[in-house]
Amino acid sequence: MTTMSFKQQKIGDNNNKQESKIATQEHPHRWKALALLSLAQFLIIMDTSIIGVALPAIQQQFSFSQSELQWIFSAYVIVFGALLLLGGRLSDIVGQRRIFVIGFAILTASSVLAGLAPNGTVLIAARALQGIGAALIAPSAMSILMSLFTIPSERNKAMGFWGAAAPAGGTAGVFLGGIITAYVDWSWVFLINVPIGIAVLALTWTLIPRGTRQKGRVDYLGAVSITGALILLVYAIVTANDAGWTSVQTVSLLSTSAALLGAFTIIQKRSREPLMPLRIFKTPNLLASNIVMALLGAAWIPMWFFLNLYLQQVQGYGAFESGLALLPMTAAIMALMIGASSRLIRRLGLKHSLVAGLGLLAVAMLIFVATPSTKGSFATHVLPASLVAAAGMSLAYIPALMSAISHAKKEESGLASGIVNTSYQIGSALGLAIMVAVASSQTLLDENNGIGSIEALNNGFHLAFITAAIVAAIAAIVAVMAIKKHNTPGGKEKEEVVSPTG
Repeated sequence: MTTMSFKQQKIGDNNNKQESKIATQEHPHRWKALALLSLAQFLIIMDTSIIGVALPAIQQQFSFSQSELQWIFSAYVIVFGALLLLGGRLSDIVGQRRIFVIGFAILTASSVLAGLAPNGTVLIAARALQGIGAALIAPSAMSILMSLFTIPSERNKAMGFWGAAAPAGGTAGVFLGGIITAYVDWSWVFLINVPIGIAVLALTWTLIPRGTRQKGRVDYLGAVSITGALILLVYAIVTANDAGWTSVQTVSLLSTSAALLGAFTIIQKRSREPLMPLRIFKTPNLLASNIVMALLGAAWIPMWFFLNLYLQQVQGYGAFESGLALLPMTAAIMALMIGASSRLIRRLGLKHSLVAGLGLLAVAMLIFVATPSTKGSFATHVLPASLVAAAGMSLAYIPALMSAISHAKKEESGLASGIVNTSYQIGSALGLAIMVAVASSQTLLDENNGIGSIEALNNGFHLAFITAAIVAAIAAIVAVMAIKKHNTPGGKEKEEVVSPTG
């Protein structure tokens, strides 16, 4: 053994001993707490997708129009994304555990209201309340996780479980929604949250530490301006296809959104305790990682949305069969994130893993473009692309999260997680709205040119998949150009899984 290799081994042994010593001082229930936090992440993301296959039944019961029906999905996502910054700030000031509990109490109560809603107006309002609960849960849970796991090797593993919970929740929601709608009743796509919420609330006080609290005040004026800006932006794009992109309504909404965003920036510069101190974007990789995360959401969510529509509307699958067809992708994501992603990140580094994942995601979208409008084969036309997409998401999601939050200061960890979750949710909502508009326009154009309705519908889906592939490719380019590696004194890339203190 050479002198250099002996020294490297000795350093490695010392690091292992140091990690073992630190581990004995860590929270004794941190792995059980991780299971609870991952369940919370799974649940709030599942709530974005579980209602998908139940929409026709809901539409029939409440006589919703097509434009009204979309708000059962959009009310949750828009409020969730728009209030995440406020949720992150409240988590830092009020305390992570307290905000986590308040969020779950709101989510559980609003799920009861949604499941028992007597009319469509109450249902949409309940969905918005669910979004408020989710906006409190997500950043507080992330902040708790980052404080529980400070050892790099443990945090890698913990982030694997945490990372698997989000895309798995989104995909599993489609499957569970199909089972519930087909064999029980659509109301249980909301009521299923209630026993889970009660269990989480009961276990939180035992498993979750109180967390840290930061002195300060909440910038409510900033919260109102940024929330209004985001809601109007998403609303403008969601309704633009019907109202017209150059209509007075769309232009007015976009202009007002831009004005509110400008006002928010001015407020943040002048406020002594801003909701989102602009200096936080000086944190290494935070801005670039949030752009990548927004683009990732804008590619991923439309992909499973249109894949589900393809299976049901083109291939004639039922709700249950469609959900079953998405199970391999869900299983692959969970297996790869838990079993392989941490090792790959350690081997490749965050940046290379992220770029590889986004590249695979773009490839998967392009494979979906080959799906036929006539009777297609699941094994040939759906399964391979689904598995490639699962591999891409598994490689991309965790590095994007880590790169965005791992260098934030401890007192700003809730804010940083709120920002990155906001980026993903708003990116998802905007991406879906834009790609629905793109697909609908292509379908209408083909139908006007005499193409059959099924083929025209499928051509619209294909254009949406191509657009998603372009978005994923742009995200990969941003990651290559803007996310920086951090080097140790020896010149080797440092693993960006450090304590929240940066």
